[in-house]
Amino acid sequence: MLLIGIIAAAGAAVTHILIFVLESLRWTEEPTRQIFGIRSEADAQTTKQLAFNQGFYNLFLALTTILGIVLTYSGHLTVGLTLIFAGTGMMLAASLVLLLSNRRMLRAAVMQGGIPLLAIVALTLTVTLG
Repeated sequence: MLLIGIIAAAGAAVTHILIFVLESLRWTEEPTRQIFGIRSEADAQTTKQLAFNQGFYNLFLALTTILGIVLTYSGHLTVGLTLIFAGTGMMLAASLVLLLSNRRMLRAAVMQGGIPLLAIVALTLTVTLG
């Protein structure tokens, strides 16, 4: 189960790095505006700084998770798993906030939180079952 949890955590990290790229580096581009439902270039410009900041939150969650994976595989299991749980737990929590704030965001919330949830379940089973 450890391997499944690590793979899921890595997938969650990659997903959040991609979200970082969209929010912080490509926010005003047409394909990104379509993904996030931003209607116009003007709206994208108005929200650009907020998206830029939010993108970095996603990047930091990904980096926390990646550091946890590296530490886990380098033999620092307790610290590594703690960081993985912290990163993926916050990813899952953010997806729940997204869903609770707007029920129409179910698809986005599942994309944002589904893989972290899988990582948390698999790693919890790993820790619990020893």
